[in-house]
Amino acid sequence: MALLNQTQVTPASFILNGIPGLEDMHIWISIPFCSMYVVAVAGNCGLLYLICFEDSLHRSMYYFLAMLSLTDLVMCTSTIPKTLCIFWFQLKEISFKECLVQLFFIHTFTAMESGVLMLMALDRYVAICYPLRYATILTNPVIVKAGLATFLRAVFLIIPLVFLTKRLPYCRGNIIHHTYCDQLSVAKLSCGNIKANIIYGLIAAFLIGGFDILCIAISYTMILRAVINLSSADARQKAFSTCTAHISAIVFSYSPAFFCFFFNRFGSHVIPPSCHIIVANLYLLLPPTMNPIVYGVKTKQIRDCVLRILSGIKNTKSHSV
Repeated sequence: MALLNQTQVTPASFILNGIPGLEDMHIWISIPFCSMYVVAVAGNCGLLYLICFEDSLHRSMYYFLAMLSLTDLVMCTSTIPKTLCIFWFQLKEISFKECLVQLFFIHTFTAMESGVLMLMALDRYVAICYPLRYATILTNPVIVKAGLATFLRAVFLIIPLVFLTKRLPYCRGNIIHHTYCDQLSVAKLSCGNIKANIIYGLIAAFLIGGFDILCIAISYTMILRAVINLSSADARQKAFSTCTAHISAIVFSYSPAFFCFFFNRFGSHVIPPSCHIIVANLYLLLPPTMNPIVYGVKTKQIRDCVLRILSGIKNTKSHSV
């Protein structure tokens, strides 16, 4: 009996059930998920390679972009391989400890993503509003300290959430109707009081997302005011064009995040769970997939580096022939 009670309180493992109601479609759903994951890994690894080895990209803007790419890689890799194993091989079991580790990585690096987007907004603010002091304000030590502070903020705010989830007694079964271990999805299996989890989750969301969105909004308000005051239309267009890739990254990141946040709090009786889970996966997969594409298309320096590498490969092949 003691052993039974212990297994009820702390299960050895959970069962990730995938997308409820769409089990017969798992194979078909896996095709776009796998394709996007391949593009995300290739695109972000490519960006990291360019930023590391191209001297022309050794500037603060691209260092922040490297942080974003690394964050995106960890964020999508923490969930998509396991999701594909569920879809392809029915490998639905995940141990309790592995579930907590996955939960930590998901929430830490989504928080990190938000923080890096905020840092990139501040970078654009300095570049446009203080162009002559750009290199002296955003020095390499400042960039390292900003990135480290953003990472530590995410870690220290998410660790209590993991321990709050770990302490709960689980006696409502071990089937999670999701493709990964989301904090609320796991906590709902508990027969204990999860109010502390909900309250702390909201506090963490506002401390991270609320603060970052406020900083981004203030930065772009100042940028817009500075751009409007420029003398020529050509100068205004050139100044604001440097922000288009970052604005796209913000849209790709925060749009599904807001959907998931409001669904978990208010929309669970209105929107089908399958729709929520698909968007929750896109929340972790869409930014890593689209960010390298957008920055590759919109950023001239990155385009030039890619074209130079491709032309070098082409010339090498022609000489070998």
